Amino acid sequence: MRPRYHANDQSLDVLDIEHHAMDIVDARGAGASLDIEGAEIFTHVSALSDFGDADAVWGVHRAEIAALLRERTGADFVAVNAPGVLRFSERSGRAGTLNNSRPARFAHVDVSDATAREFAERSCPEGKRIRRFAHYNVWRTFSGAPQDVPLTLCDARSVSRKDLIAADAVFDEGGKADWSFEGLVVAHNPAHRWMWFPDMTRDEVIIFKTNDSFPGVAHCVPHVAFDHPDCAEDWPSRASIEMRGIVFWFE
Repeated sequence: MRPRYHANDQSLDVLDIEHHAMDIVDARGAGASLDIEGAEIFTHVSALSDFGDADAVWGVHRAEIAALLRERTGADFVAVNAPGVLRFSERSGRAGTLNNSRPARFAHVDVSDATAREFAERSCPEGKRIRRFAHYNVWRTFSGAPQDVPLTLCDARSVSRKDLIAADAVFDEGGKADWSFEGLVVAHNPAHRWMWFPDMTRDEVIIFKTNDSFPGVAHCVPHVAFDHPDCAEDWPSRASIEMRGIVFWFE
């Protein structure tokens, strides 16, 4: 059966989840870059004081993220069309209180090649011919360090096409009609190289790639939340915001 996962009512998911112990490399020490591993950490100070203010995120932070992605990729144009996604660790008591606000507990990639192309064509400015497009996530925690439920990312070089399984990502927000698109879930492969950026501050962001149409560079980065094994009771509960952008290079 084709895998299927839901933003909110996860009791409806059709997923065969296996648990595997894997080492996670500290990417601060090892280094990582957008076109090789597919992820990188950057200092980025936002003008926002409250990432929970949806109007401010749309009116101010969206432009900040577009400018950041254009600066870091050298792209001709950036489209940030989706609102910020807030997520909270389960111990906070806030996970699931907002739309799509639980941490992702299975390895996945947000968009398949077909979805990535469809979204890019839809977001391309009229009259422009696309030479290359890429999808990026910009992930920030604003709850302070250390994180009880950090994000781990899979080095794009260690991911094989056969590891990626097409799945339906279903958005089931209450009071609205369900809608979906094709994403990817990830089969376990002992060759995968997982990495993370410990003790992030609110003035840092991870930029990671979820699709790139250009051959010869990092194509996509699977990712998943994990429980920090050393978490103490006084650690802050993770609160994070994820922004998604499509960057374009034109002919």
